Amino acid sequence: MAEFFAWDGDDLLLDLRVQPKAATDQVAGLHGDALKVRITAPPTEGKANAHLTKLFAKELGLAKGAVSVARGDKGRDKTLRLAGADPAAFAAARERWGV
Repeated sequence: MAEFFAWDGDDLLLDLRVQPKAATDQVAGLHGDALKVRITAPPTEGKANAHLTKLFAKELGLAKGAVSVARGDKGRDKTLRLAGADPAAFAAARERWGV
């Protein structure tokens, strides 16, 4: 099975499967080769993408501007780029997420 993440220099790339309009914000394990993420924001006018980047910035202790949608701006399958992500913070987050 392929990993849901890759390192591109100091940047972390995460492959996600996003479920908008969920009851709570949470990382819900793996969905194939992607990390399944449930978010409360609706998938309209970029609200889900903004919510998603804010959520992952908080999860990994990054500035909101350090997280961007690299691929899949309008779909459920996305790749996030987390600029300058700390490998130790990512390892701790993976432990919290159970993946």
